[in-house]
Amino acid sequence: MQAAVTVTPSRIPELLLGLATVRPVFLWGAPGIGKSSLVRAFADSLGLECVSLLGTQLAPEDLIGVPQIRDGRSVFCPPEAIARDEPYCLFLDELNAATPDVQKAFYSLILDRRIGNYELPEGSIVIGAGNRATDNALARPIASALVNRLAHVHLTASASDWLGWAAGADIHPWIQDHLTDRPDHLWSKPPKTEEPFSTPRSWHMLSDALHSFGPALDEDTLKVLAHGMLTPAHAVAFCGYVKIVRSRFGLDAILKGDARWPHRVEDRDLLYYLADSFRGRLAKDLPASKDHASPSVRQTAYRAKSLLVQLAEISVEVAQTVIADDADGNPLLPAWFLVEAARDMPRLVAARR
Repeated sequence: MQAAVTVTPSRIPELLLGLATVRPVFLWGAPGIGKSSLVRAFADSLGLECVSLLGTQLAPEDLIGVPQIRDGRSVFCPPEAIARDEPYCLFLDELNAATPDVQKAFYSLILDRRIGNYELPEGSIVIGAGNRATDNALARPIASALVNRLAHVHLTASASDWLGWAAGADIHPWIQDHLTDRPDHLWSKPPKTEEPFSTPRSWHMLSDALHSFGPALDEDTLKVLAHGMLTPAHAVAFCGYVKIVRSRFGLDAILKGDARWPHRVEDRDLLYYLADSFRGRLAKDLPASKDHASPSVRQTAYRAKSLLVQLAEISVEVAQTVIADDADGNPLLPAWFLVEAARDMPRLVAARR
């Protein structure tokens, strides 16, 4: 299902309070962005127990129950997890990953709030959640009859929301500080290959690992942890950031001329991180038109070209990443700066092509 409108996690409690209390809701979103946690927190805010059923682990009889003979007639007895006396939140996680037969078994539970003779207690709520087919996750088409029985909300990751939560959730300071500088690294699109990728969940996992290893964590182990949980480019950037925290290097010092680009082979991840930060700084500080550039901005551009030359002397490949196009093939830096770079650094621009 494609999202016409998306919402950030901070909007979810308000939306669920108005929707889920009157109609069943389906929460769509990429893996690892916190759908399950949001539902559990919402249920807790209402004082309801959250009962989770995982669609991929269910068979139709797990919902309908097994038949028993009563007074010469067969009666289906729903499972204890569902058949409760007190109101609760029924969370149907990975609902769209369930088989068609299981999805059908949910119809009456979702729409009529009942299975067989059992009816959900007054005050109960039903919320489903799942990934989209575009997320390279296990997702089956949902029949129109089921789609029409649910109100659909599409969730997107939000760095500001997550960092606000992280401040009170004991997320490691390195991660909070790094994602404050690079909020675009919080989430990346699930890859088509089997490799780790960055999500709020994977950053939380990395935080737990950093706390577990403690201050004695060495550089090699950090690389293993970061590359085992994050998108490769984000892992390199995070390791570079940690090296900055632990060393004398820093982008501001380089921009001021108080430090030079790190040139040792073992500092290459740090060099990539600083180059990426340099690229972000230029994209932020340089105006789209040179006519709008103040004398201080022109001085920044002049200093930037000098630093690019120095960077290219260490690694043309790393320097090229500073002026490279974005992921969609569009120039990130203003055209006038790239033209001047082509004039002053033809070798670098030739490598870009």
